[in-house]
Amino acid sequence: MISSQGIESKDQSVILIGFPFDEYSSYLKGAAKAPQAIRDALKSESTNSFSESGLDLSIPDVLKDFGDVVFSSDEYVSKIGTSIQGILRNDQIPIALGGDHSITYPIVKAFHKKYPLLNILHFDAHPDLYDEFQGNRFSHACPFARIMEDNLVSRLIQLGIRTCTQQQRDQAKKYGVEMIEMKDWTQKFSIDFEGPIYISFDLDVLDPAYAPGVSHHEPGGASIRQVLNVIQQLNCKIVGADVVELNPERDPFGITAMTAAKIVKEIAAKMIQNR
Repeated sequence: MISSQGIESKDQSVILIGFPFDEYSSYLKGAAKAPQAIRDALKSESTNSFSESGLDLSIPDVLKDFGDVVFSSDEYVSKIGTSIQGILRNDQIPIALGGDHSITYPIVKAFHKKYPLLNILHFDAHPDLYDEFQGNRFSHACPFARIMEDNLVSRLIQLGIRTCTQQQRDQAKKYGVEMIEMKDWTQKFSIDFEGPIYISFDLDVLDPAYAPGVSHHEPGGASIRQVLNVIQQLNCKIVGADVVELNPERDPFGITAMTAAKIVKEIAAKMIQNR
């Protein structure tokens, strides 16, 4: 089927899939309520379905919603992995709605089977590179340690970091992680990748003034415009993404949910544009 913009929609489907899971959050619960909050923001009559590039995401078969996958902590890896593999087998592109950041490890583990040379662009205030945190190796503070020790990606770039312990700096050096700390974020820069990339977007990369609805407030973060500029300048194939760590219980007036929806729209549009 050809849309009004000439897009073969069956080849361009971006799939939203929710993982309402916050059992591995270390400080506050609440992120399990995020997928529905993001969906509500995407459907809000206060805005519309167009991206900044002019793509109408309401065109049939462009952006589909597969609903939520509900699971216990015992099923954490298997349920997430199986659901992502099913999407990838259909040559579709998933955007996972978290949930806390622990979901990224089993997602990337599933991606590795199809994309062994995957790259990750990780937006976050935190490196999430602890070997274990509070006795949990699968904590939301640890997903990138698991990803790197399992050799699941070729390259990991972390952008916006501003609370990095010595242990995590040691981990970054051990695994060859490229860390662009917030203090070093220049006004204009571009990131080039060879091969497909996965975007992992933790909303606390943004300054709390822009995104108060997160569990870990880290002042001195990025603006919404800064992160959108990076996403919109990507010239590589984006094969998947997650948007994580929205905590609706800390989100006055749904400000952060609307921000999350904006990020989802712009990532989805860029996925389609670059495919």
